[in-house]
Amino acid sequence: MESSASMRKASSHASLADPDDFDLTRLLNHRPRINVDRQRSFDDRSLSELSATGGRGGWGGGGGGMESYESMYSPGGGLRSLCGTPASSTRLSFEPHPLVGEAWEALRRSLVCFRGQPLGTIAAVDHSAGEVLNYDQVFVRDFVPSALAFLMNGEPDMVRNFLVKTLLLQGWEKRIDRFKLGEGAMPASFKVLKDPKRGVEKLVADFGESAIGRVAPVDSGFWWIIILRAYTKSTGDVSLAETPMCQKGIRLIMNQCLAEGFDTFPTLLCADGCCMIDRRMGVYGYPIEIQALFFMALRCALLMLKPDAEGKEMMERIVTRLTALSYHMRSYFWLDFQQLNDIYRFKTEEYSHTAVNKFNVNPDPARMDFRWFALGNCVAILASLATPDQAAAIMDLIEERWEELVGDMPVKICYPAIEGHEWQTVTGCDPKNTRWSYHNGGSWPVLLWLLTAACIKTGRLKIARRAIDLAEARLARDGWPEYYDGKLGRYIGKQARKFQTWSIAGYLVAKMMLEDPSHLGMISLEEDKAMTKPVLRRSASWTV
Repeated sequence: MESSASMRKASSHASLADPDDFDLTRLLNHRPRINVDRQRSFDDRSLSELSATGGRGGWGGGGGGMESYESMYSPGGGLRSLCGTPASSTRLSFEPHPLVGEAWEALRRSLVCFRGQPLGTIAAVDHSAGEVLNYDQVFVRDFVPSALAFLMNGEPDMVRNFLVKTLLLQGWEKRIDRFKLGEGAMPASFKVLKDPKRGVEKLVADFGESAIGRVAPVDSGFWWIIILRAYTKSTGDVSLAETPMCQKGIRLIMNQCLAEGFDTFPTLLCADGCCMIDRRMGVYGYPIEIQALFFMALRCALLMLKPDAEGKEMMERIVTRLTALSYHMRSYFWLDFQQLNDIYRFKTEEYSHTAVNKFNVNPDPARMDFRWFALGNCVAILASLATPDQAAAIMDLIEERWEELVGDMPVKICYPAIEGHEWQTVTGCDPKNTRWSYHNGGSWPVLLWLLTAACIKTGRLKIARRAIDLAEARLARDGWPEYYDGKLGRYIGKQARKFQTWSIAGYLVAKMMLEDPSHLGMISLEEDKAMTKPVLRRSASWTV
C-alpha cells in the first residue's frame, strides 16, 4: 500500500463510547438567508438514510467539549471586518495577535480580479524573485485556505465568484497533446490575461498541460467540492449548490472518479505528482492524500446533490463506494505496531479468498511505503475517515514524535525523507527534492490550518497552540516563505518563494479556528455510523 494512516507506537487503543448525535443546525434560526430544512438535509443525513435504509449519523471527536463546538453554525456570513481585524476576533472580543493584521494586509495584496470582480488569490507575491513561473496564477488547491479565511471573515463574494468561474472552466475542452481529458477534470490553475489591443480580460486555464511531468491534478475537483460545501455551511446559502450548473459540475467530477474499469479496489489509482506533492516523489498508486480527499469529496457531494432523477442515481453510486472505501482504508491503510507485526509475519504465495496476506507482500524486499503524510492524515480526521480511536492515535503520534513531524516550523509534509540511491531512483535526482527539502521532508506552514482543524476536532487544543506559537515566532520575520528546509525546519527553503499566499492564509485560518472553534463546521464532517459498522460482505471492489 502507498502509505499508512499512522505510525502509532502502542498496539492497542482505549475504546471510546459511541458518539452522541449532534444537531449541527439548531442555532441556524438566528441567521438570515438560511433555509434550515435544506441545511439539515445537507448535514444530518447518514449513508443509511440516503440509501433508504434508515438511521442517523453521529460524530465522534475523541476529545471533551466538542459538543459545544460542533453544535454551532460557522458564523462567517454577512459580517465584515474593520482594519483587517478578523471578524471572529471582533465578534468574540479576542485581542488579535499583532501578526494577524499584517497577515490580512499581505493576503489582500494577493487578490486577483476579473472584469472588476475579485476572483481568487495568486500563489505568491514575491517581487524579489526572478522568474515568475506560475506563481502569478490562481491554483485551486492553493486557494482553499484563502477561501476559508475570507468565509470566516464574513467575505463570501470572492469565494462564490471563484466557484462559478472554475466551474465554467471545467466545461472547456481539455487536451494535452492529442489526448482529450475527461469532462469532469478541473484545472490545476488559471490566470487572468488582458488583451492590450482590445482591452478585454480573459481567463487562461492549465489542466496539467503546462505542469511538470504533464500530470493532471486529481485533487482539484475534490477541493472544489469541499470549498463549495464550506461556502454553503458558512453562508447558509444553498442556492449556489442547487443551481443546475453546480449540480452538473458535481456529477461530472463524481462520474470521472466512479467510472468502472479494471480496478479491484475502491481507491483511486493515480500518477505521481497529481496532488500537493506535484513532482516525482514515489507518491503514485494509491496515495493517502488522494484517497482521503476522495472520501471527503464523496461525502460532501452526497450532502449537496439534489435527489432528482440524475442526482439520485449518482447518490446511490456514492453510497456504494463510500461503504467499500471506508472499509478498505480503515483495514489496509492503517498502520500501528500490531499491524506492522502482522505484516512482519506474513506468509507469501497464498491463494484463494482465505488468504491473510491478500496483496502477496514479501515483508523483506517489498516496496511498502511507511512514510507519514501530514495532509492525508489530517483530512482523514476531518472527513471522519479515521475512526475516533484512530484519530486520537494520530494526534498521540504527533505529540510523541513532535521533533520529527513538526520540529521548529509546522508541519512536515512527509516523514522520513528519502535519500541516497532511493532518492536517485525515485525522484530522478531532482535537485529541488533533496532530503529534508521541499516535498521530500520539507516543512510547509500552510499545513498549520489542517493540523489546527484536526486538533480542534479531537479536542487537542494544546497541540494547535504550540504549533501556532512556533509559526508566529518566525513566519512574518522570514517573509512568509513557501516552505522550510532541514530536519527540524530551521532554514528558509532553498527555492522557497516569499509572501506565499497559502502560508499567510493557512496561518489566519488556524488562528480564527482556534479563537472560534465553531468555524470547524465548514471543513469537518461528522462520523457516520453506517460507515463505522459496515456490513462485512465480500465484494469484488475490495478483495484481491
